[in-house]
Amino acid sequence: MVIDKLYEKAKKNTAVCLGLDTKEDFLPKYIQKKDMSLAEKYLEFNKKIIDATKNDVACYKVQIACYEALGLEGLKCYSKTLKYIKQTDNIVIADVKRGDISSTAQMYATGHFSGDFEADFITVNTYMGEDAISPYFDYVKNNEKGIFALVKTSNKLGYQIQDLKCEDESLVYENMAKLVDKWGSDFIGKCGYSSIGAVVGLTYPKEFEKIKDIMKNTFFLIPGYGAQGGTGKDIANIFKDGICGVVNSSRGIIASHKNKVETESFTDITMKAVKDIKEDINQWLK
Repeated sequence: MVIDKLYEKAKKNTAVCLGLDTKEDFLPKYIQKKDMSLAEKYLEFNKKIIDATKNDVACYKVQIACYEALGLEGLKCYSKTLKYIKQTDNIVIADVKRGDISSTAQMYATGHFSGDFEADFITVNTYMGEDAISPYFDYVKNNEKGIFALVKTSNKLGYQIQDLKCEDESLVYENMAKLVDKWGSDFIGKCGYSSIGAVVGLTYPKEFEKIKDIMKNTFFLIPGYGAQGGTGKDIANIFKDGICGVVNSSRGIIASHKNKVETESFTDITMKAVKDIKEDINQWLK
């Protein structure tokens, strides 16, 4: 199963997930000045980042919104970025957060697990219930694909829905954790984790502990490190019994060169940013 490959890469590379949430402001000046479309600049930038980090990260997460905003040319760049990552034998998570039911979800599954936008994992909003996720199951079972379902997100106002109390005094996100854990029980790999994982933000470490206790066989996609307040110490606490997820960092890596190096050597700063995250995590794991 695809989760086994991701798990092995996470163990090897300290669970670092590099987010290609590319924006014009992140481009080094030498690329900004080139006579080409913005989408072409994005692609050149992405390839430079991938080439520099392909042996040092567990996976890549590509946020589709950054490319949709550029129209058709942006989506071509998105597709080419996914394919370029696959050429390096790395895993790609498409951050698309699809959330719809039945036949529409089936079309999303086809669109993001095959063809021009094919990825290994996609993010899915399951707060519409099981029929928002079940159309993906065939791809998980038969096509080496995986899902990261939203459980407890890293944004500040997620509590408005996710922390509401139910009749039995449990919270909404706790019930979602139980459901995702149940849905993933048929797709557990040799590593002991399911190919149906969960998105849980590092910004709520106490809540994360509760979720981890509920989801014993779940591998996590963990946003919220760095700019959103999550620390290496928080991660080490989650990983105290072994690596059970990947930690996403986007602008903390791909914009780390800004105002320092604006030439072709900007990737030296990129590689250092990846190394710094690994060291920040490892210092607490020892």
